[in-house]
Amino acid sequence: MQEPTGVWKYVRGLERFSLCDWPGVPCCVIFLGSCNLLCPTCHNHELAWDMEQVPLLPRWALSAYLDDRKKWLDGVTVTGGEPTHVPHVAELLWEIKQRGLRVKLDTNGMRPDMVRDLKADGLVDVFAVDVKGPFAKYPQLTGNAVDAESARANVEAIFRMAEADPESFYFRTTRVPALTDKDMDEVRGLLPRGFELKVQEFVPPRRKHAVSDHEERRAIGNVVN
Repeated sequence: MQEPTGVWKYVRGLERFSLCDWPGVPCCVIFLGSCNLLCPTCHNHELAWDMEQVPLLPRWALSAYLDDRKKWLDGVTVTGGEPTHVPHVAELLWEIKQRGLRVKLDTNGMRPDMVRDLKADGLVDVFAVDVKGPFAKYPQLTGNAVDAESARANVEAIFRMAEADPESFYFRTTRVPALTDKDMDEVRGLLPRGFELKVQEFVPPRRKHAVSDHEERRAIGNVVN
């Protein structure tokens, strides 16, 4: 059997149907491996940093599912890991769009260049952006993967895009133990005018292989590989 190449090496899971990952949009959820951050509270640590531990979802299986169910879905959420960190992710997004489905992409916002390109190419309809916390706490919250200055530059670049097209973005923060009430208020104050912060409560992983989606913190038992 031929080894997968490009983005297809990173497709590691499918949730067949969700009513909560994309508010108001019945969708399926595609999980991609690999991440550019090392967040110590990550629920998806194996998917993000050691994706070979999570079974590959073959391209043919995903394509067959989308072809079969596209009439019953309003969209597809692409999550991770970090989708903007995945080589040739545009190929996967193009495949989804060719089926007439809308796309929501979950991102940590550290690749504003990729966000800009994917938006300009019409491959993503909505970006759900995780703001980890106040910029000063990004080193602590990301396992020292991002310093405060880089975090500010990247997130503010995303904010400028959101100001220009507010229908294409929303922002959320997971209330991890390191964040205080003051921190949460500071994050709210960072957002562009007119945006509200979606706060996600942190739920510690219950077992070694726990994997959760970004909205409801569901465990891997609800994910079909």
